[in-house]
Amino acid sequence: MRDKYDFSNSVKNPYVKKLKKQVTIRLDEDTISYFKGLAEDKGLPYQSLINLYLRDCAQSHKDLKWQ
Repeated sequence: MRDKYDFSNSVKNPYVKKLKKQVTIRLDEDTISYFKGLAEDKGLPYQSLINLYLRDCAQSHKDLKWQ
């Protein structure tokens, strides 16, 4: 390992905006089962699928229909 490193020509990480934050969320078991099944069909991890769904809702400003 070097004593000093030169970062004068370094470039900022272009993916820094897309960093994920770990959170704890409580979901119904049937909701998790639904997304796990869907994720298995699509070949994705279920947490990534839930993230994609929530991002789509946020980007399209989807409103909750509450009765």
